Amino acid sequence: MPGGTWVVQNKTRAGQYINFVSEAKPLSTVGDRGTVALPLILSWGVSKQIITINAGDDVSKVLGYDITDTSLLLIKEAFKRASKLLVYRLNEGTKATATSGNLVTTALYGGGRGNDITIVIQSDIDTPSIFNVRTLVDGREVDAQKVTDIDGLIANDWVTFKASASDKTLAATAGAPLTGGADGTVTNADHNSFLTTIETQDFNTIGLVNDEATLKSIYVTFIKRMRESEGRYVQLVLPNYPNADYEGVISVKNGVVLSDGVIIDKVKAVAWVAAATAAALVNQSLTYAAYDDAVDVDVRFTNTETITALDNGEFMFTYSEGRAIVEQDINTFRSYVPDKGKERSKNRVIRVLDGIGNDLKKVFEKSYIGKVDNNADGRNIFKKEGIAYYNLLQSINAIQNFDAQTDFMVVRGEAIDSVYVESYVHPVDSIEKIYHKVRVA
Repeated sequence: MPGGTWVVQNKTRAGQYINFVSEAKPLSTVGDRGTVALPLILSWGVSKQIITINAGDDVSKVLGYDITDTSLLLIKEAFKRASKLLVYRLNEGTKATATSGNLVTTALYGGGRGNDITIVIQSDIDTPSIFNVRTLVDGREVDAQKVTDIDGLIANDWVTFKASASDKTLAATAGAPLTGGADGTVTNADHNSFLTTIETQDFNTIGLVNDEATLKSIYVTFIKRMRESEGRYVQLVLPNYPNADYEGVISVKNGVVLSDGVIIDKVKAVAWVAAATAAALVNQSLTYAAYDDAVDVDVRFTNTETITALDNGEFMFTYSEGRAIVEQDINTFRSYVPDKGKERSKNRVIRVLDGIGNDLKKVFEKSYIGKVDNNADGRNIFKKEGIAYYNLLQSINAIQNFDAQTDFMVVRGEAIDSVYVESYVHPVDSIEKIYHKVRVA
């Protein structure tokens, strides 16, 4: 008996023709958040590439230190909120080396961490013609090999080996420390390379841990292009730059003091703010959120100074009952106009609007471009998709007052292959001010 699928009911032979069709479900969902891009100066790791690190990963394998080491303070602070970091090592540095007899050992990466490596070579007790070659980092063994000569050595996660001459014999040593490793310097060109690389990645925020004015201007220009020309609704967090006056830029005014006494100034605090902003959901505000493990702020401001800073679009921390809390979850936008009002200065509102832009763009590109007819039926399918997405946002209190009958319109565009979409959205903000009248009898 013949069978198969059918498009129209025109089969000649008797048989069973079946189409298996999934029950229609909305394709759109609220996108995941929590990814932060951090360009950093580091003492170990691959340079000029994105290093993807997920929360809970062993960072020592890629950055050379345990997460608790002071050199990875910014990584630790970011992971207090972020689910994923896209770390870009800006510097290359100089590789540490050591020569022991005929063996030259070179650190795998440039940077100061290479100076913590030592090579120990010992004759094997049972077979004197064999050598035990151990790689130590801070005195801890990270690699051990049994070889008869230099040619038998294999590069590991920390060093490479080669002979300094034609003679490949090994000589025992109690310890040959690598020296000469240096982190090197970073130029604006290195930051431009980062921006070129990160443009092709998916992320929610960039954290610029740098207070240099020219560099901050470069990053602001990049984020504006991403949002306005590329349709990539992401935000930039940097220190002390309220004159950006842009909803895609958050300027950090002060820092915090951790419970162990470590001071996180406004530059270092960028890592936490970028992570907290990236991780905050479309229905969440960071206003009055406590900085994890902080017991004070590094610089306290008076009430008048705080009001001035908020009016200036500055993201700041305030001391409150043994904690450092976010005074208000705002960005630097202040040039209010009738069609772009004060609500755009609130990051919760921006997360809703950015989420709409990013999520519907992904759905349209993945499931509609080149796949759905630009006729009344095709446009109606996309309209239903948009309505389902807005209803989802309303169900989680990200938006309010949405009317499916009037607030989402899809019509044919001016060109035969285009559509025009117009929607009305009313983002929900968090309660931040309570005006309370108490009547006393």
